[in-house]
Amino acid sequence: MMDSVYRWYPIYTKSRSEKKAYSELQRKGIEAYLPLKVTVKQWSDRKKKVEEPLIKSYLFAYLSAKEHAEVLMTSGVARFVYFSGNIASIPEKQIEDLRLLLATESELELFDFEIAAGEQVLVHAGPFQGMLAELVSIKNKKSIILRLQNLGYSIHIKTSMAFIQPL
Repeated sequence: MMDSVYRWYPIYTKSRSEKKAYSELQRKGIEAYLPLKVTVKQWSDRKKKVEEPLIKSYLFAYLSAKEHAEVLMTSGVARFVYFSGNIASIPEKQIEDLRLLLATESELELFDFEIAAGEQVLVHAGPFQGMLAELVSIKNKKSIILRLQNLGYSIHIKTSMAFIQPL
């Protein structure tokens, strides 16, 4: 017997199809949530504020197991996200926390890696591009202290965590 309990499920979409999949799910009457952030895009002749998905290629749907097949037949949807061999579900509290976080005017930056003090990193953008360093501390996501291996000094760099990657 299929589970008729409704849960939030993370759905992996085809590349750059988050908004299309979200619209299609809503059109089918399936409750969906696509967390969006406003960013400023620079073109050669202008700047424009655009809404982008907070988490690329992901959206969330509130449904029961009976509706899984219908979701998979939706344009733009690639697959469900699996964890330990089962379709993953997200607690409703986490979805509400995400909605609350996005309702604030704070600037959000997401990183697809976890990094801690003492780890070796590669600086891949900015004036220290290509240098190997040790992450000493993270003041906030835009201000970090790196110990450059070649110099033996610690340097406070105001840069985004997006400019470094763990080795």
